[in-house]
Amino acid sequence: MPGRQQAVPRRQWQAPVVVAYLTFVLAGVSGGVTGVLLPAQIRDYGLDMATIGTTFFTFSAGFMLAGSTSGMLIHRFGIRTALAVGGGAYVLAGLYTAVRPPFLALLAVQVLAGYGTGILESALNTFLAGLPNSTTLLNRLHAFFGVGALAGPLLATWILGFAPWTAVWLVLALASVPLIAAFLVTLPAGAPTAGAAPPSEGTPKPGRTGGGLLAAVSREPAVLLGAVFLAVYVGLELSVGNWAFTFLTDERGQSDQLAGYIVSGYWLGLTAGRFVISPLAARMGLTPIGMTFACLFGVTAATVLVWIVPGTAPAFASFALFGFFLGPLFPTTMAVAPLLASPALVPTTIGLLNGVSVIGGALFPWLAGAIGEGLGVWTLPPYALVLALLQLAVWRMVTDRIAPATTAPGPAAP
Repeated sequence: MPGRQQAVPRRQWQAPVVVAYLTFVLAGVSGGVTGVLLPAQIRDYGLDMATIGTTFFTFSAGFMLAGSTSGMLIHRFGIRTALAVGGGAYVLAGLYTAVRPPFLALLAVQVLAGYGTGILESALNTFLAGLPNSTTLLNRLHAFFGVGALAGPLLATWILGFAPWTAVWLVLALASVPLIAAFLVTLPAGAPTAGAAPPSEGTPKPGRTGGGLLAAVSREPAVLLGAVFLAVYVGLELSVGNWAFTFLTDERGQSDQLAGYIVSGYWLGLTAGRFVISPLAARMGLTPIGMTFACLFGVTAATVLVWIVPGTAPAFASFALFGFFLGPLFPTTMAVAPLLASPALVPTTIGLLNGVSVIGGALFPWLAGAIGEGLGVWTLPPYALVLALLQLAVWRMVTDRIAPATTAPGPAAP
């Protein structure tokens, strides 16, 4: 992406990129254990499902706070400090959760956990977006999140076999400590990020600090549309991920075991798409924007297959294809983020995109459940199709606001 990336010797960024991948595996594990821990938390605190579910909202609040402040943090103090802050917040939240706090304290500490996770994700997306071949690097980054999300339930189930649920959070907190140390050791001082100058190169201009950065980004139509796009994306991903099992068992008559395999195929497809599609698109000469359009058409077609083709084998294939084409959309949007605003606003842009996406992750799955409760779970495929078409329409509006000269493929990694 011309004019938006800096030449970085491969040996300087190879090690921190590997650490970034490992950090996203841990983030995926953290997200993947949640569903397994909920029944144990419900029994431990003596609560109902609705009450324990309020932890999702406080986590989301912390995540959104991170999205609105990560750009300022990176701009003023640099990528290494941002990663240390995010990692430190995550460790503290994990350690406190591991001592089994009262429920109100658990509710509150989820804000810190969400903030730490959000800062880490925004900082790493910003870092990789500033490197050569950023589209492929970011797709791999988010693919490793999928690897962690697949491993998380297995890890949590194993630990719960001999220890309380709090032990899972202790393991996650302790595992993050060496990752933070590895960043501080491997990441060069003043490491480049997408559009951000290292702190040593001067102080931000007046009106471009703190709230000024966020206000400036919020006035960029392309950024706002990109945020809407990712909110719809996350809503679609989680709507299908959360309700596909119920749809398959209640509407299609699949056994619990087969439905579980099909839903696993969906998540495997999503992870595989992030590993496979970007390198393949690069060989075919597709720009990140063109690749995204291709994936959006693939998602739409797969949604139609889910809706109209019955049977176990077609269900497995259609859900896997749905995930396969859906997977690259989030990381590729992060790779395109440097094209949505001026260079000085890129870290804040990425933070805002990341933070706003969580709104869709809360709103659209809830709406899918409410519609399913009122009209029947058969509504999941047409609901997903509406969101898929909405994604396509919003992405078209995003690309209309990107200058044609900036849509050429980025330089290949050395």
